[in-house]
Amino acid sequence: MVSSAGTGAWNGAPVSEGAYLVGLEHGLDLSGHRAQLLTREVVKGSDLILTMSGHHRARVAELGGEDKVHLLGEYAGRDVGKSEISDPFGSDLASYRVTYDELQEMINGVVSRVAGTVR
Repeated sequence: MVSSAGTGAWNGAPVSEGAYLVGLEHGLDLSGHRAQLLTREVVKGSDLILTMSGHHRARVAELGGEDKVHLLGEYAGRDVGKSEISDPFGSDLASYRVTYDELQEMINGVVSRVAGTVR
């Protein structure tokens, strides 16, 4: 199972307008998605946690997940200096598009890595 949680999320909040619009551009309806705050329980119940940035990774470690957390970019095979993703929240639509493209590329790398370990 795949789920999402944020270090500064308001439980139950919808996605931002930018995320919603870019999702629609790619055939994704995010209208039903609701935010979930990252908690110790979420961390404990997870096998693998992938974060967008180092400060997110540090928060997961604080909540007891040091042995299961990785930067998404590093896990996907990106160089260390290019493994963080900027949060577009509050930015223009172009920033959300850039973030979508980065996430898509990295998620493809993660899927390839996970598929290679499940045999």
